[in-house]
Amino acid sequence: MKVKINSIKFNRSLVDGPGVRTVVFMQGCDMRCNGCHNAATWNMAGGIEADTVDLAALLRRNCVNKKITISGGEPLLQAEALDDLLEKLKDFDIALYTGRSKGDVPQKVLAKIHYLKTGPFIEDQRTTIKPYVGSLNQIFEEIKHA
Repeated sequence: MKVKINSIKFNRSLVDGPGVRTVVFMQGCDMRCNGCHNAATWNMAGGIEADTVDLAALLRRNCVNKKITISGGEPLLQAEALDDLLEKLKDFDIALYTGRSKGDVPQKVLAKIHYLKTGPFIEDQRTTIKPYVGSLNQIFEEIKHA
């Protein structure tokens, strides 16, 4: 299955979820929050098209601790491709960043992730002290699986 990504940061992020993480920035966003630091991800025509099989293989080779954050753009614009990628990485610790609400995340996606950041970025609520979020309205939570 094809997916559009903007970039992958193998720089061992400490701010995009618990632990040292690789960050996959998906392409395309319809929210376009004022002050967004990822405006280059907005245009769905931009980015790079990849096959989820190849992307999963690349992540397996280069993310040795198996901790990944999927951000954007808005990953839920490519929900089917996202779900397919998550299936291929089901032994990874996955954090998903979305500007939408938890109720907008498909149940099959929720079942495959460990952490979820929800809510749009609101520029006048920007924070650098609340862990793993960009503005105070956003929620970062661990997803408990039965």
